[in-house]
Amino acid sequence: MLNPPAWGENSITIVLSHSGNTPEAVEAAKFAKKNGSFVIAITNEIDSKLADKNVSDFLAIYEWGEDASHVDQPMGVVYRIINEFLHQTEDSYEKYEEMKKGLNKIDGIIEKAKEVQLSAARQFAQNYRKQNFLYILGSGANTSHAYGFSICSLMEMQWMDCAFINSAEFFHGPFEVLQDDEVYIQCVNVGQTRVLDTRSRDFIKKYNGQLETIDAKDFGLDTIDGSVIDYFNPMVFYEMGVLYRDQLGEKRGHPTDVRQYMGKVDYSYEPII
Repeated sequence: MLNPPAWGENSITIVLSHSGNTPEAVEAAKFAKKNGSFVIAITNEIDSKLADKNVSDFLAIYEWGEDASHVDQPMGVVYRIINEFLHQTEDSYEKYEEMKKGLNKIDGIIEKAKEVQLSAARQFAQNYRKQNFLYILGSGANTSHAYGFSICSLMEMQWMDCAFINSAEFFHGPFEVLQDDEVYIQCVNVGQTRVLDTRSRDFIKKYNGQLETIDAKDFGLDTIDGSVIDYFNPMVFYEMGVLYRDQLGEKRGHPTDVRQYMGKVDYSYEPII
């Protein structure tokens, strides 16, 4: 495991695992604590390895499920911790109040997003339930969730072949495979990297690729202050990934909890060097 020079008694390490027992997460927490770092564990399970006092110094248990506020789910918890920490330690930090206002608005924005996009998600699932391959594009703060939509929601939960492309990298090679039989899902941010997403979106339209656009602006995300708006794109697009994967699962007759390897076989590994 890498050991950055700044990782020590003056650092804070945040480790998140839904089960609290993910081996890599538990080992990372132990390693950080051994280095003297203050370890914050975030999990859904109070009786887990990550919750052990010998593994973490502070435990945050988050809520999960359809009725839970997004403020009390993983991203909301992380944002609240970091926002409060910066507010108390950095005199120059100016985003404290706007972050709190954004967190107060995000539940309503996400509910609107589900309502606005539901019909399109259903139609997409009907049209592409037998599609062999999908491309997912996103950028900026949403990069990890667009990537997660690809590898978790679609590859893991739907066994669909797909690839994530950063919108900024689309013109560095991937656009050469654009044909009218290729299917793209373009996640369009609101904020600093929006132009990256609209550029790739408009190119795909121009050259007749089959395009599904999910635009955060349609859901009112731009009502959050511009100084913090980028941070809230991932919260919206996580739920959009859930919406699309669930609709695909229904149309394809493939429940999202079905696995053939994960949790079914032993894939632990001792490297031979």
